[in-house]
Amino acid sequence: MPSFIDTFAIVKSHVKLRIDPNSPAVDNLIFKLHYRATFLILVLATVLVSSRQYIGEHIRCIADKGVAESVINTFCFFTSTYTIPRLMNSSHIDLDLIPHIGVGTQANGEEITHHAYYQWVPFALGIQAILFYLPHLFWRTIEGGKLRLLVTGLQTASLALREQALTTESMTIMSRQDRAKRIQEIRESFLNRLHMNRSWALYLSMCEGLNLLNLLLQMHLTNKFLGEQFYSLGFALAETGINMKGDALDRVFPKVTKCTFHKFGASGTVQKHDAMCVMALNIINEKIYIFLWYWFSFLTVLTVLGLVYRLFTFLLHGRSKVFNKWVFRLACPGNSDASAILEVTQNTNFGDWLFLYYIAKNVENIVFKEIIEGLSDDMMERNKRMYAQLPQEIIDDDYEKSPKTYVVLLFFYRPFFTAVIADICIYCAAPLG
Repeated sequence: MPSFIDTFAIVKSHVKLRIDPNSPAVDNLIFKLHYRATFLILVLATVLVSSRQYIGEHIRCIADKGVAESVINTFCFFTSTYTIPRLMNSSHIDLDLIPHIGVGTQANGEEITHHAYYQWVPFALGIQAILFYLPHLFWRTIEGGKLRLLVTGLQTASLALREQALTTESMTIMSRQDRAKRIQEIRESFLNRLHMNRSWALYLSMCEGLNLLNLLLQMHLTNKFLGEQFYSLGFALAETGINMKGDALDRVFPKVTKCTFHKFGASGTVQKHDAMCVMALNIINEKIYIFLWYWFSFLTVLTVLGLVYRLFTFLLHGRSKVFNKWVFRLACPGNSDASAILEVTQNTNFGDWLFLYYIAKNVENIVFKEIIEGLSDDMMERNKRMYAQLPQEIIDDDYEKSPKTYVVLLFFYRPFFTAVIADICIYCAAPLG
């Protein structure tokens, strides 16, 4: 099936299997597990089940000499084969009643289980790979390189100790003046876009939720694809063991099946030819889907925990000095001024906080420390200017006796609880810009 493999050349131009160290991170590790690890696993699985060099022919059937081997192989592969549920028991083999599990004499009107999914396995895996990549492609398009514009070149800013820029074969180290200028640009850009990063955070959170929805959808479709057997595959395997006969693997991925071929005989009557087929492809299929069961289960747990963590960041981003210190230390290892971080986060909404977090994730600690301390000073000065605009009689008034002071200060200074309420309302309304 080389033509199907060739279609991945279209996707290849959008995928970078080699991680560029200079490329800014605009998502987290769990997000990367969806569009990098899972995508790569599914592409490799597609190539594996489409190749004959590892397992030989996908199907080989034994029939009488009345039908050519190539004909019966092709017919049984592109139609379907079947097994008999009554004979899916290893005890029949121990008693020499049947040659293989699920293969034997069919009684009149007896129920049989058809197996035709193996024709579609390469296509199903390939489509799944593309679907796991789509949320990242959507987020990368929406993000539009905003973060890259700010942090490009700052990965080596801690080395900027000279008055002149230094260029080597592998990197360019900016001068001290250029470094200070870039840091100032980040501060000004952040302040100019203050309270305007809601949509940036909203779309990122939406794509993280989309990853979970896509994962659950893929598990559901895989379960339907395998005849309602995928959900129980891992549990049944754990109970019976991978080497035991008559286990769940033989029910879903039979190694030997039956096939019936009809043709006209010499006198014009219909002749029935029974064939027993060896399904070599199912040896690979069962390993792939067992791995996918465990991988999808693991990824589901991680994705749910990631969304719970995102909810906690929304609730705690402007409340806790300890939380902010811990989060930003993980994003940018090293010592940071927790008071400066809290001063900035208390004057921002969740979108600004999350954007600042990814700035920290893409620069070195010494650079981020300068950015956050500068932003803290800028915001304190900004709040002082706002406070200075208040009427003098209100400033001179006694706060404990003048309710109107609180009303005016509430309007100018925006205490934190009003920012939180505004964030919740805006996120519920799902703004587009």
